[in-house]
Amino acid sequence: MSLRYFTVYKPYEVLTRFGREGDKAVLADFFDVPRDVYPVGRLDYDSEGLLILTNDKSLNHRLLDPAHAHEREYWVQVDGAVTNEAIRQLQEGVTITVDGKPFRTRGCDAAIFPEAPFVPERNPPIRFRKHIPAPWIRLILREGKNRQVRKMTAAVGFPTLRLIRYRIGRLTIDGMSPGEMNSHSQAEIYAALFK
Repeated sequence: MSLRYFTVYKPYEVLTRFGREGDKAVLADFFDVPRDVYPVGRLDYDSEGLLILTNDKSLNHRLLDPAHAHEREYWVQVDGAVTNEAIRQLQEGVTITVDGKPFRTRGCDAAIFPEAPFVPERNPPIRFRKHIPAPWIRLILREGKNRQVRKMTAAVGFPTLRLIRYRIGRLTIDGMSPGEMNSHSQAEIYAALFK
């Protein structure tokens, strides 16, 4: 079996799967890959950004094993003028609910973007409210629970409006638009993720 590796920019409102589920868009609507290739991990339907697609089962195991604590960088647009205190709380870890139980997130890197990062337009765009700011923050996590970023920003009082996974390890979506795909060699992928 030849091992294949792709990075894709998952668009907004696309399920992280190839098989159909109702009338929602799926990865197969955007990316043409061999039948045995599947996404590593997931991005929620209402999130966008970097996904790795592969048929390499050992890569899947290494990336999803919490012991390896890979960095995942998210760019998050939030509702309201986010405070330094909220950023400090995110950095130290906050309590969220996972599977109905309280869960304390690990400390993470968090910072307010001084000005909005350059990101592709989203269709549909986030709702615009003239008198309520919608700044961007950068979060770098080394763990991944279901809807963790959204739960974290809500826990400090600033709900997520738009969520983009920008980076995993040293792989990024630089230069990519939603719906675009790049092919990689095994050496490139492993060097970007594990060295």
